[in-house]
This record gives sequence, structure tokens and C-alpha cells, in this order.
Amino acid sequence: MNSTLQIVKKYPFSCLCILTIWIICLIPVPETRLKHVAFIDKWTHMVMYAGTCAVIWMEYHKNHRKAKHRSRLEISIKSLLWWGWLAPVLMSGVVELAQEYCTGGNRNGDWIDFAANATGATLTLCAGMLWVWFRARE
Repeated sequence: MNSTLQIVKKYPFSCLCILTIWIICLIPVPETRLKHVAFIDKWTHMVMYAGTCAVIWMEYHKNHRKAKHRSRLEISIKSLLWWGWLAPVLMSGVVELAQEYCTGGNRNGDWIDFAANATGATLTLCAGMLWVWFRARE
């Protein structure tokens, strides 16, 4: 419990984004005027996960600014690969399974949504790796 509180204090916006994703993905979706836009649902998934992963990367770097030494930078990259990319992608799969089996038919789990989520996370991974690379060159 204490470590969970420390994570929330250290990464408040990341936790808020993750909580928001869970809420949005488990409540029934109302009709919108944008339903005629091609792939609007997939674009939404990509933006949600790209934004969440970007927030995770930014908060991680804010909390680990002193990682200029090469070995610390390698640890930073490994941590970000796990927490800033793989963990959100895995969470995405769990969310899609929860939509399919835990919403009483209000939501559908969709593997294409999972692919859109992973694409958003991967785009942020690419941008984040460039950011780390440029940061290491300073």
C-alpha cells in the first residue's frame, strides 16, 4: 500500500491517465456526431495510448533527471521500455478482455482496438527513444 502511494505521488498524471482510460473503456459509449468519421474509434485509441505513454515518459524523466551517466541512462531506457511501452500495451490487452467479458454486453473487446493502442504506444516509444538519444548527446 505504501509503495502504491509513493507511485501515485511520483507519477500523478500517469496514474490519472491510466485511471481515465479504464473508466472510459468500461462505461457505455454514447453516440457522437463524429461517428461518420472513418476509423474515429481507432484514432481515439491511438491518441489515448500515445498521450498516456508520453505522460509516463515525461514524468519518468522529470523524476530521473540526474541520469546522465551512461549506465544510468541504459537503466532509464530499460525502465521506460517496460513502464512506458510494454506495460501500457499489456494493459491495453487486459482492457480489451475486460470490455469483452466484464461489461455485460455494453462494450466489445476488439483486437483492432488493441492494435491501435499498441500503435499509439509504439509511436510514443519512437519519439521517446529519440528524446533519450538527443538527451544523451547533451
